[in-house]
Amino acid sequence: LIRSINDPEHPLTLEELNVVEQMRVKVNDAESTVSVEFTPTIPHCSMATLIGLSIKVKLLRSLPERFKLDVHITPGTHASEHAVNKQLADKERVAAALENSHLLEVVNQCLTARS
Repeated sequence: LIRSINDPEHPLTLEELNVVEQMRVKVNDAESTVSVEFTPTIPHCSMATLIGLSIKVKLLRSLPERFKLDVHITPGTHASEHAVNKQLADKERVAAALENSHLLEVVNQCLTARS
């Protein structure tokens, strides 16, 4: 579901950039949980929150509502990992971000398949 998400700055997918890797995705169907660990391309990546938000939105739109999502940065790979993880884990902040039409447009561009 997430391998084809486009990077907001590069003409490549998150999988092609090794930002998302299958081994860092955990699905527990019995407990209805999905955990995705993503690795920004550089430790000071300014797009880390947007990338995490794109992953979260793609999963929210694709999976049944029963799933609880945990999208976070691979530990030790980003300078602001704690702050980004806190934002991504906060349902109200995620909802508020998606009410911003410009931000939603950027997320949708990341989720649109390239031709």
